[in-house]
Amino acid sequence: MNEDERYEGGLKVRRAVLGDAHVDRSIANRNALTEEFQALITRYAWGEIWTREGLPRHTRSLLTIAMMIALNRSEELALHLRAAKNNGVTRDQIKEVLMQAAIYCGVPAANSAFHLADKIFREEDGAQG
Repeated sequence: MNEDERYEGGLKVRRAVLGDAHVDRSIANRNALTEEFQALITRYAWGEIWTREGLPRHTRSLLTIAMMIALNRSEELALHLRAAKNNGVTRDQIKEVLMQAAIYCGVPAANSAFHLADKIFREEDGAQG
């Protein structure tokens, strides 16, 4: 696979997981500083890792949520909490990841993640209702 094919495959998966609106914003907001970085993550995070057959996207979503909690990356956590439903992840499964994070990442990290997930889920429910 060449770099262009990896980029196009990554862009397709990135859109499927994060949604067209998010990806379109990322593309529209590229500038001289961020353009190469955006291309890099599209090729390698999305085109190389998320396209691998070894794990289903559902599992990759749950793992990513857990890693964002462990790394205290709330912006990326919020992004992946919203995107998880695109991969068939349920709120109950997210809750189980957050509970496990309380043990392996620490109660304060899980507490923050629970607050963020609750806020996001309430926003989504309000938007639906």
